[in-house]
Amino acid sequence: MDRFALIAPRLFDGERFHEDVVVQIEAGRITALSDRSGSLPELRAEGLVTPGMVDLQVNGGGGEMLGPRTDAAQIARLLATHARLGATSILPTLITDSPEVTARVIEAGLACRDLPGFLGLHLEGPHLDPARKGAHDPALIRPMTEADLTRLLAAAAALPALMVTLAPGAATSEQISRLAAGGVIVALGHSDCSFEAAEAATRAGARCATHLFNAMSQPQGRAPGLAGAVLAGSLCAGLIADGHHVSIPMMQIALRARPRGIYLVSDAMAVAGTPDLSFTLNGRKVLRQDGRLTLSDGTLAGADITLPESVAVLSREAGIDPARALAMATSVPADLLRAKAGRIAAGHPADLLTLSPEGRLGAVWKNGTRLT
Repeated sequence: MDRFALIAPRLFDGERFHEDVVVQIEAGRITALSDRSGSLPELRAEGLVTPGMVDLQVNGGGGEMLGPRTDAAQIARLLATHARLGATSILPTLITDSPEVTARVIEAGLACRDLPGFLGLHLEGPHLDPARKGAHDPALIRPMTEADLTRLLAAAAALPALMVTLAPGAATSEQISRLAAGGVIVALGHSDCSFEAAEAATRAGARCATHLFNAMSQPQGRAPGLAGAVLAGSLCAGLIADGHHVSIPMMQIALRARPRGIYLVSDAMAVAGTPDLSFTLNGRKVLRQDGRLTLSDGTLAGADITLPESVAVLSREAGIDPARALAMATSVPADLLRAKAGRIAAGHPADLLTLSPEGRLGAVWKNGTRLT
């Protein structure tokens, strides 16, 4: 239906809950929230209605990874896969790779600028700290050069958004400042840097941190590290809430320390949306077992959880207020990118989900079209 009214017994608009709301939808956009449908055909939602979720770290899905074979068609498939998993707006993410592959992925992203749900790109590396490489290929990690900086600034000027994860030791404060001034969202991650170095990078323009507590220096009594800089400072941070990357008590500590600014990410890999039990990452086999993705040596290599499942972990296992948990998957990441997503409001795309009382994903609408 091109025009309809979605009757929502309960609705979360990105910030708070409402009872008995009618979402009026025409031509793929929300035109109004009211208590009546007017002349529009009615459709009654089953379960809680929420905004489509927003994922800022999506490495792959549907059996594919961003990399040497990425083109616009692959990104479109990735958007479709994750929409059906509840994330209707995403930042496709390239894990550390060569300059040639990075250029190819940027070119593909530029061809996708107008695709619904495409928020831009996230380049996680290659300017990282080998001491905190995680599953990234150490042979591809390297300091940032002037050519890299020029490429990133050009991409940021043309894409809806560009997030770049880097380690303070692999990029100078001047480079971080130039990136930030050029519109790049600089994220600190995969770094063994000191608290002081993280603070200096923040003053230079870094705005967030990648997968809090993972592949970064940890808080110690006299050395807070990068994780401590997030807890004590202003950096926003992505959180993988699968219970494997971060324990439930550490999630609770982080969210008490930071009432706002932490958002959920899936860190999804090729197996997302598939029954596959393994895939290949830079020539290395990654195994899928018991909700974990690991290299043969046990190193975590991405995550095996969706954003709706992550919200359920936070609210049901960590005891986080459901409104806050939902905001961490909708309005908080959308606001970081200043994207028109993650909220149910007039003028926004009609990207909507329903969730069962247990938090299971039900229906998904993207631009007002229900997905099968």
